[in-house]
Amino acid sequence: MTFETIRVECDSRGIARLVLDRPQKHNALSAQMIAEIAQAIDALGCDESVRVVVLAGEGPSFCAGGDLGWMQQQMRADGPTRAAEAGRLAAMLGAVNRCPRPVIGRVHGNAFGGGIGLISVCDVAVGVDDARFGLTETRLGLIPATIGPYVVARMGESMARRVFMSGRLFGAEEAVQLGLLARVVAPGDLDDAVDAEIEPYLSCAPGAVAEAKALVRRLGAPIDDSVVAMTIKALVQRWESAEAAEGIAAFFEKRAPSWKRGPTQG
Repeated sequence: MTFETIRVECDSRGIARLVLDRPQKHNALSAQMIAEIAQAIDALGCDESVRVVVLAGEGPSFCAGGDLGWMQQQMRADGPTRAAEAGRLAAMLGAVNRCPRPVIGRVHGNAFGGGIGLISVCDVAVGVDDARFGLTETRLGLIPATIGPYVVARMGESMARRVFMSGRLFGAEEAVQLGLLARVVAPGDLDDAVDAEIEPYLSCAPGAVAEAKALVRRLGAPIDDSVVAMTIKALVQRWESAEAAEGIAAFFEKRAPSWKRGPTQG
């Protein structure tokens, strides 16, 4: 498979590495990248020679969230266009979530917004100890809508409330506490840690693994078409708000939005 924004590499053991490959953009999610991830994960899920998928990022970041050009396009778009774009992101996340192969996240650098969504649809994710995370949408007047069902499923509602609305950044150790990462290692140990997650699957029956994954999804909170449609509607409404217009404008104008206040003075 040949793509422009991602790479897919498979070895003789059946380990497929899906690598986000826009390092100069910190692997921010563009419309093309979203489409290519969806295409690749569907193909890998149908390939019986694939035993495990590793999701990784090239360059300094795992995934810095939404692409700036994509965000500008959304500000100029009408409601149906925004809904269609949000639907493509939701469909991609759903495809990774449903992939019959186990998906292991290899996380380094920054993971913001949609990057946390990608981690949340991995079956397990391992990160480096200096990684940074954040659901930063509310800083822009937006909400983590289409990624929301997967983030809440991963963290649980009570844990998600700690980071879902505040937009604050948090480190790798807190990501473990929140359930986002399984464990944290030094950067030099990351590949060994990923290999340790891969190894047990090579002794398991692939069909049983796929059916067990489907079962655990059914046993958890349902993320069905109605839930996805609700998140898309919520995001479109938020894009149409005055706060979103102010937040996005402030971001591109490199100024503080009107609602920002300084730290509390004691």
